[in-house]
Amino acid sequence: MLLYQNSNGYCYNSDTLFLYEFISKFNPKGSVLDIGSGCGILGLLIKRDFDIELTQIDIQQKNCFLNTQNARVNSLKSNIINENFLDYDFKQKFDFIVSNPPYYPQDLIQSKNQHINISRYNHHLPLEKLFAKVTKLLNHVGKFIFCYDSKQIDDIIYFAKEYKLPIESLQFVHSNEQKESSLLFVQIKKGSFAKIKIFPPLIIASQSKEIYQKTRTYSIKCKI
Repeated sequence: MLLYQNSNGYCYNSDTLFLYEFISKFNPKGSVLDIGSGCGILGLLIKRDFDIELTQIDIQQKNCFLNTQNARVNSLKSNIINENFLDYDFKQKFDFIVSNPPYYPQDLIQSKNQHINISRYNHHLPLEKLFAKVTKLLNHVGKFIFCYDSKQIDDIIYFAKEYKLPIESLQFVHSNEQKESSLLFVQIKKGSFAKIKIFPPLIIASQSKEIYQKTRTYSIKCKI
């Protein structure tokens, strides 16, 4: 898959490819919403490999421009919306909602590049507000799959319970076997009563090559 990216802004990284691999375990089908779609990579990978009806939303105009071009050059159909996810009035509910949201805490030193800042820091899309909107948009047995900072797992569990979004599966990501986890994948199923399943950890040092071969992405950076 060929993907154009903004050379003077946020660019996707391996986190999105690893998240796609996690999402693939649940065989996405039906209607899929990709929140904070950026250049479109996550939703377009799912569209490429699964029979879905794709909607993508991003607050930044440059991202939606790139998303549109990337859908076109890869001959993939997507309904791309340039709006604030929290404010937009969706006319449908979804079978799957996926996201690689901004998850860095705002108390960290922040980039002065606005495009990067909006894409990275969670005050632009607070976790509680994300959950509150997602629960309204999921079908009665719909799934919400996303990645987040592992150190914020207590907030994830708290808000999942608060908004009646039961966590079914978790997977921790480690750069190698000696490092602490810095990234967490979460799968939620609305209406579920299942016990939480903890997948074996994803070890980047030993598993990334296989995922790169599966996703087969090629990036071109451009000025927009």
